[in-house]
Amino acid sequence: MRCQDGGVTSPEQHVVPFASPAAAPGSPFVEQPVAYDGLLLAGFGGPEGQDDVIPFLRNVTRGRGIPDERLEEVAHHYRHFGGVSPINAQNRALKAALETELARRGLDLPVYWGNRNWAPYLGEAVTDAANAGHTKLLALATSAYSSFSSCRQYREDFARVLTETDLGERVTIDKVRQFFDHPGFVQPFIDGVRDAVAGFLSDGIAPEAVRVLFSTHSIPTADAERSGPREGDELHRDLGEGGAYAAQHLAVAEVVMATVAAEVPGADRVAWDLVYQSRSGPPSQPWLEPDVNDVIAELPAAGVQAVAIVPLGFMSDHMEVLWDLDTEAMDAAAEAGIRAVRTPTPGVDPVFVSGLIDLVEERLNGMPAGERPHATDLGPWFDVCRPACCENVRAGFKPAAAGIAP
Repeated sequence: MRCQDGGVTSPEQHVVPFASPAAAPGSPFVEQPVAYDGLLLAGFGGPEGQDDVIPFLRNVTRGRGIPDERLEEVAHHYRHFGGVSPINAQNRALKAALETELARRGLDLPVYWGNRNWAPYLGEAVTDAANAGHTKLLALATSAYSSFSSCRQYREDFARVLTETDLGERVTIDKVRQFFDHPGFVQPFIDGVRDAVAGFLSDGIAPEAVRVLFSTHSIPTADAERSGPREGDELHRDLGEGGAYAAQHLAVAEVVMATVAAEVPGADRVAWDLVYQSRSGPPSQPWLEPDVNDVIAELPAAGVQAVAIVPLGFMSDHMEVLWDLDTEAMDAAAEAGIRAVRTPTPGVDPVFVSGLIDLVEERLNGMPAGERPHATDLGPWFDVCRPACCENVRAGFKPAAAGIAP
């Protein structure tokens, strides 16, 4: 097998496809500097107008044989906002913020933005980078947690793009670690929860009458159980029901609440829960629960008068936040007769943007794992994904970059 720096390596030396020579051997943490020459910002994508909505949803659900009539049931979320998803504008803003921070630090690293499901596509971004002579790419996916849809599916798309474009012999793609517990990601949530809880308490609501709901995207239970390293891998841990996906969210929520309790008098008596939203599977398929709206409906019986809804699983105010939380969850709170506040996502908060570039510098400098910042005991997460990490057994095995096969 030919190594990406032009040398030849045995399969034992090169177990990570399409990787830089530093990441190719498959060690969990890459602790040697890598001279990346481009940053690949990988997003989900979203429609830019009413005519884009159904084609976009076909891309999202490709391979599942879902008819357009059923897709139209989901399309009304986008139709409500003129057919325009806010996610593309948010990624443009994030790209600009990353470029500004890179320039501030004196890092000459162009940012290429590509999406999985809508223009600009990942294939265009990687091709543009290669045409500009930038072939050692470090990817930053717009998702902080471990699961098929939030990590492995991006890695599969990287491999697919390099294969389809015939660039796999000269372009490498590594990926920054999952950053769910990087302080730059966690701090904006701390700020939002602190402000919401402090506001409720200052208005005379008793701490026991306040509830904090940390909300994230529900996923099939089978996918959750396969998130993170599999049994037999050196990094495998028994993380309980919901696998790494649920454990990571719970760990971050615990840090947020502990910090707020230390900063706001009385906040240590505020209860919290991890809830889920945006379920899209058939009723016969188990998905992570409880649903945010079901929990809100039960709060008055528990004596709750005010709720802070925290979009813990999301980086920015895209459709799942604007519709599922700002519309449906707020309606559920109004129907329950309780006061509700939705706290901010990180977006382009300077602390968050700075944290993302810290992650980039980790890999540029080969920072030892023991020196990497992390807010929970689960971190720092690894650089190179483990065999079968976050696999989707329904979709079947597909090659993936930035990780050990399969």
